[in-house]
This record gives sequence, structure tokens and C-alpha cells, in this order.
Amino acid sequence: MDAKKKAVILLSGGLDSATVLAIAKAEGYELYALSFSYGQRHAWELEAAKRVAASIGVAEHRIAQIDLRAFGGSALTADIAVPKGRAPEEMTHGIPITYVPARNTIFLSYALAWAEVLGANDIFLGVNALDYSGYPDCRPEYISAFEKMANLATKAGVEGRQKLKIHTPLIAMTKAQIIATGIELGVDYGLTSSCYDPSPSGAPCGQCDSCLLRQKGFRENGIEDPLVRR
Repeated sequence: MDAKKKAVILLSGGLDSATVLAIAKAEGYELYALSFSYGQRHAWELEAAKRVAASIGVAEHRIAQIDLRAFGGSALTADIAVPKGRAPEEMTHGIPITYVPARNTIFLSYALAWAEVLGANDIFLGVNALDYSGYPDCRPEYISAFEKMANLATKAGVEGRQKLKIHTPLIAMTKAQIIATGIELGVDYGLTSSCYDPSPSGAPCGQCDSCLLRQKGFRENGIEDPLVRR
């Protein structure tokens, strides 16, 4: 039997990335999960990432240490209040203050480096162009451009040993569709953390954009978010 193809999966510990990890597993990849401690205020998500990686089953899970607080510019990496209680229409206009400058470019660059070392041709990440459409680094055209650049950037690519593909299986899905997919694949969403401003014990605030979109996705599936029951 042929060895499984290796894939690097960006795993934040949130609902989307947990679903992507399960999708990559269902597609038969050997999973290499990559998370980041980047100075985010919602660092509790890293504990969630560890739980999700263990639950779904990965060959390896690494947490890279970088500090984007050196630049700030976001409610997630600077002393800026996280917006709470916004209406859905407010979330669809403009780029929110929770956008972290160049975050996906930085994360994908790390994933590209690890993929080259592993001899992997595939990177998965959970970007979504429907929810948070204001994030410039979640758009299909950005992913396409990064993929093109990535194939020019590495020794393995230049030597013809690597043809990198960036997989974004959630990019055109609603939150409700993402949750339905994950449930079908057996994802335990009680292990995840989506909140931008959780309590020290990891309890979600219930009012930030991420919490509100998550709650909406569960409601549209006719089920309760397992984190709400706690």
C-alpha cells in the first residue's frame, strides 16, 4: 500500500480549522497540524487546537512562536477593544478591527516552509469568503496569488520536487454549511474555541463577531452550540 500523502493544516483551534482538519483526514491525508502563538488575546484557542488535533488524530502538531504584538494594529494583538454586539449587516461592511495585518501571509509562509521540509504538496486552511468578507487575506484571488508565489519560492519547487496546492474547502460555505459538514465528519465542536475575547477559563463572551456568527450557524442547523451548554 502506498504511503499516505502528507498535508500541512493550519489549525487555530476554532470551528473552521477543526472542520478543515477533518476534511483533510477524510480525503486520506497524513495530517501535520500547525498552530501559532502569535501574541493573540484569545490564546485559549491553542489549548483547543491541542484537543482538536488529539481528537481527530494527527501525525504531528507543532505550535510556532511568533509575536505580532510587535506591530499591533488589531484588536487581537493590541490594547484595542474587541467589538461586541454588532448586527450582521455591520459585519459585512469594511475591514473589521479584528483583522490582523498580514496574518494569513505570515501563517502560510510558515506552512510553506514546513511543507517543503516534509515533502508535502498540500496545505489546508479554513478561510471563508462569505463570513468576514472584509478580510483581504480570505479572498480566493489572494489564495490563488499566494499559491502561485509559493511555487516560485522554494528549492523543492525550483527543482521540480514539489507542486504546492493550497486547499480552501470552506471558502464558499456558510457557517451553517461548515458546521453541518463537520458534524457529518464527526467533529466534536465542544473541543473548539472561536471567541475573540474569552474568559481566563476559555468561556466564550457570546457577543463578539466570531461568537455571534458561530451561534447563528448552530441555530440554522437546529442544534445548540456545545460550548453554550457549559
